[in-house]
Amino acid sequence: MTKLEIRNADARRLFLDHHALTGDGGGPHGTADTLSLIRRLGFVQLDSVNAVERAHHLILFSRAPGYRREHLASLHHDEPALFEHWTHDASLIPMEFYPHWRHRFRAAKAKMEANPRWQDRIGPEGEKVIRNVRRRLKREGALMARDFEDKGAGGWWGWGPSKTALETLWRTGELAIARREGFEKVYDLAERVIPDDVRRARPSEAASTDWACRGALERLGVATPQEIAAFWQLVSIDASKKWAAAALKKKEIVEVSVEGADGSWKPALAPADIEARIAAAAPPPAAMRFLSPFDPAIRDRKRTGRLFGFDYRIEIFVPEKKRQYGYYVLPLIEGERFAGRADVKAHRAEGRLEVKGLWLEPGVRLTKKRESGIHKALAALGGFTETPVIDAGAALRRARGG
Repeated sequence: MTKLEIRNADARRLFLDHHALTGDGGGPHGTADTLSLIRRLGFVQLDSVNAVERAHHLILFSRAPGYRREHLASLHHDEPALFEHWTHDASLIPMEFYPHWRHRFRAAKAKMEANPRWQDRIGPEGEKVIRNVRRRLKREGALMARDFEDKGAGGWWGWGPSKTALETLWRTGELAIARREGFEKVYDLAERVIPDDVRRARPSEAASTDWACRGALERLGVATPQEIAAFWQLVSIDASKKWAAAALKKKEIVEVSVEGADGSWKPALAPADIEARIAAAAPPPAAMRFLSPFDPAIRDRKRTGRLFGFDYRIEIFVPEKKRQYGYYVLPLIEGERFAGRADVKAHRAEGRLEVKGLWLEPGVRLTKKRESGIHKALAALGGFTETPVIDAGAALRRARGG
């Protein structure tokens, strides 16, 4: 059977549609809409860097200009409709997905017990420390690492034994994150945070593998087994390949060939109704938007380069003199392509949003229309970050070649 060939323009549109970057995102947006958006994405990554806006807020704002920070706080702290745990990184995840993390809890326990560095962190009396942490949580309620006497006492990453115990119990499912205060985790017993029916569910490993692989492909549109496994980081590549083989045999998915930005073709997998999905995918708006450096659309740098010809990396951990662009560089998306990037800094005390540098992609000119679009995108970002004074003149002049 001949593989379906997916042209690059269709692959881009499908990818952006599946990443909730089509449609204008305008209109009213409330807490329920935020939850629907996170369910569509699968999760939203948490990150502490606040140079412009923390990643979780900017990811949601890029898709829904009506999003407000209190929506996420309400969903995590008050309902709760989200739980915090690991995907590829720390993330907020729809609560109904929690049962599928049980297998990750078990794997984390085995991994930590075999990790000498982890054992060094918790110290020679690890079991005693864990018992003390459990006892205090049961007696006192939710606590932060700073509530323990040995906070930041040496060790790898500056973790003391009690912080290590808290992380051990959280990563293995005994604790949950009740909320964050100043981005610091507040730990509590899982039974006080996770609803009983969700916490008691016990899907089999096979059921969770099927859920994870199916859900990943649903959200990616087209993907390789490696990309499917990487989406949640709940299954191995080998498990993903076995799932794909079975799904192909049952004709639930199909093999396709996807055209890259450079005209090359790469094999991938897709849901059986991929042609209908391509036809239904909405075109992205022409209006420009800035994305977080941690946006799910650019998380896989190789895929971003292959589909869009956009070479991007985060330079936060690159020494300043060796950075090509800057510390916190936001990709700039225009329609179905990445048009450029900007090094941006929010000066909240001054109410000023500074654009330190702006670089357009090869072949993209700074026309009057495009410059107007950049100004509108910066004004929207400045409004959201409460830095309405836009300081971009010098960066724009350099981008014009002046």
